[in-house]
Amino acid sequence: MTDANPQPEAPRQTDRWLEPGETNAQLIYILYLAGLVIGISGLVGLVMAYINQGKSGGFVESHYTWLIRTFWIGLLYFAISAVCALLVIGFVMMFATAVWLIARCVIGLQALSRHEPIANPSSWMLR
Repeated sequence: MTDANPQPEAPRQTDRWLEPGETNAQLIYILYLAGLVIGISGLVGLVMAYINQGKSGGFVESHYTWLIRTFWIGLLYFAISAVCALLVIGFVMMFATAVWLIARCVIGLQALSRHEPIANPSSWMLR
C-alpha cells in the first residue's frame, strides 16, 4: 500500500555549496587553485562568483569582489607572461603569477575561516 502523503525529502548537504555565503566562496577559492592544474575549473569559479555576488551580504561580499578581481588580474598577468614567453623572462613571470594566485587564494581562505572581510578587495597585489 502506498502512502498518500509522502514526506518531503530534506535538502541535500551539497546544496549549501551552491548558495551564496562562506561555503560557496570557499569552493570558489578551491576551484581557482585547481584551475592551475585543470584550467576550466577557474572559469567555473568565476561564473559562480558572478552569480552569487551581491546576494550574500556581510563580509562575504568582499570575498566575491576579491575572487572576481583575482581571476581577471591573474588572466591579464598570464597573458602578459605568455607574450613574454618568447623571451625567457616569460616563464619566470608565469611562475610568479602562479605564486601570486596561490597567495591570494590562501589569504582569502584564511580571512574566510576567521570570518573576516578582505581588507582591500580592489587591490592588484596581495593586500
